[in-house]
Amino acid sequence: MSVAVAAPHPAAVEAARPIVAAGGNAFDAALAAAGALAVVYPHQCSVGGDLVAMVRTAGSPVRAVLSIGAAASAAVPPTAPRMPLRGPLTVTVPGVVAGWAAVHGLGARLPLAELLAPAVRLASDGAPFSAGLRRAIEQQREVVRADPGLSAVMLRPALVQPALAATLAQIARDWRSLYRGPLAQRLAVGPLTAGDFAAHAAEVTEPLSAVAGGVTWHAAPPPVQGATFLAVNGSPDLLAGSHRAQSARDALLGDPRGGPIDVAGLLGRTSPVVAAADRLHEPTGDTVAVTAVDDDGNAVTLIQSVFESFGAGILEPSTGVVLHNRGSAFSLDPAHPGRLAPGRRPPHTLCPTLGIAAGDVVALGCQGGRAQPWILAQIAPDAFTAPDPAELVARPRWILRGADLILEPGVPTPPAAAGLTVTTTAGPHDDAGHVQLSRLRGGRLDAGSDPRADGLAAVLPS
Repeated sequence: MSVAVAAPHPAAVEAARPIVAAGGNAFDAALAAAGALAVVYPHQCSVGGDLVAMVRTAGSPVRAVLSIGAAASAAVPPTAPRMPLRGPLTVTVPGVVAGWAAVHGLGARLPLAELLAPAVRLASDGAPFSAGLRRAIEQQREVVRADPGLSAVMLRPALVQPALAATLAQIARDWRSLYRGPLAQRLAVGPLTAGDFAAHAAEVTEPLSAVAGGVTWHAAPPPVQGATFLAVNGSPDLLAGSHRAQSARDALLGDPRGGPIDVAGLLGRTSPVVAAADRLHEPTGDTVAVTAVDDDGNAVTLIQSVFESFGAGILEPSTGVVLHNRGSAFSLDPAHPGRLAPGRRPPHTLCPTLGIAAGDVVALGCQGGRAQPWILAQIAPDAFTAPDPAELVARPRWILRGADLILEPGVPTPPAAAGLTVTTTAGPHDDAGHVQLSRLRGGRLDAGSDPRADGLAAVLPS
């Protein structure tokens, strides 16, 4: 079996190579790559972050995996206009490891311990700092220097992480160890308790779906912004549609565990009165996407994240784990569906998607924070037809963030830009997302990895 894989760092694809050679499929390859990225891309992902994935076992319906950690059972809203950006109050229970286990159970062939072995070696033996990680350290130097755990790891000549290697080895033996026992106790910062960790479970559920251009696209339901991607994908005026969908998302997205969510409004099928939303943090760094498709038609698009670059700005030294700051996305408006409350999951930016058309499949995902829906919607219309996926994901793009429209060079100003603040970057920019695309088209596998990251795409032979 061959597997097409795309990821934002070469080490992720190289971690998947021996796994595929040993008989692994798209699920196995994606999980091996995800484990490696938790080592070599700590500014964007970690076992201390969250995970959302869209998966398809050949011949079966697409499923969504939401492993999104909740706020502490003792969470109390701070007396401030909005949530802090970093620090212990922004840490929710990390979902990545339970997410790995859930994805594994839906279609992987090899034991999880075998899939995480390359990541354990990478953490123990060390790896060079990639260009993207070095940029993040420079941009967030004050955050890195302020935390003893981060500075001890990130301000060294090579990325050697023995504590993280030991943590990953423990997870490989028993993934539940992150949620019960010493690891949970060490990672329970701020109001979180070991009991909050023990209460976490990944959710495997039906996705939201919509047809655009003859392709059925599947995306994750709330508290994930998958509905926002489906609302804008295929729009005749993508910028105008994205502006409307952004407003709806900011006002309507929240955790269904806290009450009904207006999914129809998020999908643009109704015209709700959209109230002004809180001022929201725009994350930097935030996310990695891994996509994998095999020649049987198994497909995975997996995104894991620490939200802001280096998350909460906390690396717990005894475990080597960078903790995310997903809690900074909570609203402090008591009437908002995304409000902070005990045990509630925050509104989530992760937006993986799978497209299915006849016997063809595209796995698509990206970095890009709250702009992910319109980044992906600039790729999706050509995802099945573009001759070269590498050329497709490298094309110049625009990014909408609030009232700011950012254009890469070569992108004309759209007519719907009136009223927006328009800037043009000097060249390809991280804010335009790190898109990863793998596909099976006409019986042939191929893949493309965004040159804005440090990545690699390859078709790996068995």
